Amino acid sequence: MLLHHYRFEPDTTLYDLAMFRTELAGSRSPIAPFKAALRELQARLDEQFRSGADIRDLVRGRAWYLDQLLAIAWEQHDWPDEGVALVAVGGYGRGELHPHSDIDLLLLLEHDDDTPFQESLSAFITFLWDIGLEIGHSVRSLNDCEREAKADVTVMTNLLESRLIAGPEHLRQKMRERLSAEHIWPADRFFEAKWQEQIARHYRYNNSEYHLEPNLKSSPGGLRDIQMIGWVAKRHFGTEHYADIVANGFMNDAELRILSQGQAFLWQVRYALHMLTDRAEDRLLFDHQRTIAEMFGFRDTPERLAVEQFMKRYYRHVTALAGLNDMLLQHFDEVILRGKEALETVKLNERFETKGGYIQVRSRNLFRERPAAMLELFLLMAKHPEIEGVRADTIRLIRDHRHQIDDHYREDPRHQRLFMSILRSPGNVPRQLRRMNRYGILGKYLPEFGRAVGLMQHDLFHIYTVDAHTLLLLKFLHGFRKPDAKDDFPVAATLIHQLPKMDLLWIAGLFHDVGKGRGGDHSDIGARDVEQFCHRHHVSQHDTNLVRWLVEHHLLMSMTAQKRDISDPDVIRDFALTVRDETRLDYLYVLTVADINATNPTLWNGWRASLLRQLHAETKRALRRGLKNPPDRDDWVRETRTEARSLLQTVGVDSAQIDQLWESLGEEYFLQYAPSEIVWQTQGILAHQPSELPLVLISAPTADMAEGGTKVFIHTRSVDDLFAATAAAMEQLGLSIHDARIATSHNDWTLNTFIVLDHYGQPIRDPEHIEEMRRHLVEELDDPDDYPEIVTRHTPRQLKHFKVPTEVVIEQDPANERTLLELTAPDRPGLLARVGRIFMEQDIALSAAKIATLGERVEDVFFITTKSGEPLTDVTRQQQLRERLIEVLGV
Repeated sequence: MLLHHYRFEPDTTLYDLAMFRTELAGSRSPIAPFKAALRELQARLDEQFRSGADIRDLVRGRAWYLDQLLAIAWEQHDWPDEGVALVAVGGYGRGELHPHSDIDLLLLLEHDDDTPFQESLSAFITFLWDIGLEIGHSVRSLNDCEREAKADVTVMTNLLESRLIAGPEHLRQKMRERLSAEHIWPADRFFEAKWQEQIARHYRYNNSEYHLEPNLKSSPGGLRDIQMIGWVAKRHFGTEHYADIVANGFMNDAELRILSQGQAFLWQVRYALHMLTDRAEDRLLFDHQRTIAEMFGFRDTPERLAVEQFMKRYYRHVTALAGLNDMLLQHFDEVILRGKEALETVKLNERFETKGGYIQVRSRNLFRERPAAMLELFLLMAKHPEIEGVRADTIRLIRDHRHQIDDHYREDPRHQRLFMSILRSPGNVPRQLRRMNRYGILGKYLPEFGRAVGLMQHDLFHIYTVDAHTLLLLKFLHGFRKPDAKDDFPVAATLIHQLPKMDLLWIAGLFHDVGKGRGGDHSDIGARDVEQFCHRHHVSQHDTNLVRWLVEHHLLMSMTAQKRDISDPDVIRDFALTVRDETRLDYLYVLTVADINATNPTLWNGWRASLLRQLHAETKRALRRGLKNPPDRDDWVRETRTEARSLLQTVGVDSAQIDQLWESLGEEYFLQYAPSEIVWQTQGILAHQPSELPLVLISAPTADMAEGGTKVFIHTRSVDDLFAATAAAMEQLGLSIHDARIATSHNDWTLNTFIVLDHYGQPIRDPEHIEEMRRHLVEELDDPDDYPEIVTRHTPRQLKHFKVPTEVVIEQDPANERTLLELTAPDRPGLLARVGRIFMEQDIALSAAKIATLGERVEDVFFITTKSGEPLTDVTRQQQLRERLIEVLGV
């Protein structure tokens, strides 16, 4: 199949085939001349690629020259009669060859008995290997081809794309006759099988064209999606050129340009990948993205890295190709699979109807005569959830008329009312917004959103482009409204039904990240954009203020939970002063949970959920108490002690023992822990005395608890390197520390609590695993000076391609008489243990820590003092600590 959309003329000056024949005739062995010819041909093609030659000429040209060399090689061997032919199949059969593409060959026999040809076939294949060709070959008779193609649609597809290289053409024609749709795989069955094949392939890539390291061939919107269009068209129409698909009315000129430009771009990237890796590589790994971006002429700017600009172009092309593939295959479905069905037609209004459950226009001139109908269509689908989708002809009309959406269109009050009606509809609003984005309407109507389409951040934290992340966030918000959401998101699932207006949440979600890539703080930029949107769409000033505040502060809740000590009443009060009222708090909580889940699926875990739930509950309590009546620290301590004592007495713990232990603990201990935790720890300590071995208590969330992490409490003699030793021991167990509270009693015994999760971000619940953890920690911490070995596992491949500068920010926390150290550094195994060692070397005491790994980097916060318990205010010591951390962690 030669589905070209331009006329290919081989450049016969690229390599002198006549001279090659002369050299071959004078050579003692044909192997050396062939090897030299292949090397020289590829070198000249690569040189042309670097100089900017048309990629289509290079890919087609390599196939054409290889045809000539293979035909000459065929001549070098003796063939008994005309009963065998050399046929190019697969990608090579399409006439497409990249530097390391598989060269798929069929040695086609007329009869089943291959005995007369065995010696020649074996010699020919061996010769191709000897000259360095990476061939994929099969030897099949006409009967074999028919039988195997009938049994396997993949074989059928491979043979569908064939060209004769050498031997009698009538053999290939006989094969084509036997494989025709009249004999096997009629168009409807072929289409159904290939569509299911594509669905399975897309599923392997999460049905998304947005991947950090996409596969050029197999990811949605990749080369396979282009080929899919060609395969189905050829089977149904017998077409040999893409222009024939246009002539048959299944593609128009604008769509042909999308396909042509997208294919050319993907071919350029694939050619570059093959050149760089010197192998058949289709994965656009981080290892190569920066290099190819530079090769293609992208340069860093103050706003965007070159690699981000390059990947934005990639995402825009594959998004367009994926949309084209969807529309054309749906068109094939309607014509091929369901074309003969009598589909029910239901009138919706004067402009729209449904046919077979899919909406369509009642007049092809509708969007030209009434542009507002482009928005009305999505409103109708929102109001009628039974509508399965949009018919292909109508999708094409939307694509053909979306250019009408300009400033004048956006300023029209009728269009503004329609868009707000979509947002205010009670149904699945995010589904309609995703459809609007798929068909190019959303980015046209909201240019701020349009600028974010295909925009990526080159890190391991943000694994989606801005537009994909935003639409996924909205999908999570809608999911919170479903009954089963309470299992995984109990607080969000309750709060979302209490919010006064869902449309305000949709607007905040749409705009929360649109300011990215435009220079400056994206939250501030987005807040200005959303305020203008609200004014343009006549949203009340009260609601506008709420939406603007949500966009401006959409990171506040996650940052507070992640980086602040939310057991500190002053932190809760400061957060409450920013939030001001419970309605804002509830909106912000729901938006935050959706934002985290839509950023990276590895971020959301039970521990992060429990932090946000605690922050929400404590803030709501503070707001109800009144911001002018903050809790007194002495009252907080007194209430905690009273409740904990009551609980301990209930289970029979002696009051004198309680008093004796608590006298040594200090006030700070009762600020850090909840009464239930104090009860657990007190019982453990009293039962453990007077042993000198470390006490290690481990508490896991119950199996029915979705939130929380595994708590590890360590009570032992306080020594300088205990935190570092603990961190190293936990790394050895494969645990990640997410929170640490470090306290020391007046008699120098530790009261340290760690929240840990496993490699999958889950709490450890298995009793045997917990007991193994406890034994290991007791053994390693019995003598911390006998320091556990710091884990030195290999750094994962992806992490090596991100240069994260190590940054240390030191500031004071006067309310708690301590110093706050914020560390940003590249992630690596053993990092926390190394930080602990540096604190020990620098005579630094740690009182608490908040640990967060965000893709390729860590953003950890440590609350520290000097050994004497004073804040670290000495500028020289601060600088020494900063330099030491950068020296050790920045390597």
